Amino acid sequence: MQNRLFHIEAEVCQERKYKERVCGDACATKIHKEEERLITVLSDGLGSGVKANVLATMTTSMALQFTANKNPMERTAEFIMSTLPVDSKRQISYSTFTIMDINCQGLASFIEYDNPEILIFRNGGYITPQKRNNIFPVKSNNEAKVSTSSIQLQKEDRIIMTTDGVTQAGMGSDKHPFGWTNEGLKSFVQQTINSNANISAAQLSRQIVERAKAIDAGTHKDDTTCMVIYCREPRKILIASGPPYHKQYDKQLADRTISFAGKKVICGGTTSTIIGRELNRTIDVDLQSSLDGLPPRAYMEGIDLITEGILTLGRVSTILENIKDYQPTQNDTAYKLVDLLINSDAILILAGTKINNAHQDPSLPQELEIRRNVIKKIAFLLETQFLKSVEIEYL
Repeated sequence: MQNRLFHIEAEVCQERKYKERVCGDACATKIHKEEERLITVLSDGLGSGVKANVLATMTTSMALQFTANKNPMERTAEFIMSTLPVDSKRQISYSTFTIMDINCQGLASFIEYDNPEILIFRNGGYITPQKRNNIFPVKSNNEAKVSTSSIQLQKEDRIIMTTDGVTQAGMGSDKHPFGWTNEGLKSFVQQTINSNANISAAQLSRQIVERAKAIDAGTHKDDTTCMVIYCREPRKILIASGPPYHKQYDKQLADRTISFAGKKVICGGTTSTIIGRELNRTIDVDLQSSLDGLPPRAYMEGIDLITEGILTLGRVSTILENIKDYQPTQNDTAYKLVDLLINSDAILILAGTKINNAHQDPSLPQELEIRRNVIKKIAFLLETQFLKSVEIEYL
């Protein structure tokens, strides 16, 4: 998600307890695009397995909805604590939770109950926001302590949220009698980031979970979840596809494409011809790159990728819909574009509106849709399934 100060990369890595069929932790993230706001909830259900998963999922769903209504943090915490069921034997809540709410100005608010402490990594070390402890009655006639805090985030900040499957990894072993602990996690995160300053949120969360597994002698003794938030400069990409409706805008299309501060892609033979002509640059076609059944890609100075138009975009749409089952080939042009899109944060599509009569030929395959409809579908998939920021401009 991109707010007014930086891009927010949010990724979670999760592994279930050894021999369990489902994970007893739950993590959910919701983006309010209109408000430029991101809410994440991490919950650990009591025990493990299906029952723990149901309890954790119930907690995350409830916390997401209540937080989205912009209630004060203390009120949100009070509502959740009064709603959570309590185990009759242990006299503790059936699930823990951590809530993070980041607004459009980069202000992050936290609510923490019984999960490991949130880590905020900045400038090679850690910062700890001032916490307010709130005592709430629970159904067992006991009391529960919930802490609330807030902090103004900065570019390059990282936030690490975990369940106790991470910090308690290795508990009872000779090397880690009290588990990995928060201090052990902090040391590992610091070393990892210092050795790779640009490590992604996905990579860092995966390395933390894998390290916890290694400490637990190669098997997860508990459900293990790690959510990482990375505040950074957004990675941008521009896709130019289709000639402008009016020829006088050809130069504008070329100038905007070549001056764009990010990756640049051209989809369409006519589009690449226009841009090459306006920039006075040659186009070289790679005839060896058509092994995936699509027309070959081409090269132009200053452009990262040039592909055919509607067929390639149609294939990209299909890949995005079925990304988990897709197996790219060595020279898969469509997959190269998908890879660029998935590794970008802010996507600008310059869509020409001049109709290519070939795309209206009823003898062509039925799945060959008009470019505008394919682009809209790609934008929808990127926004809803991959949480990308997508803007379409029609020329």
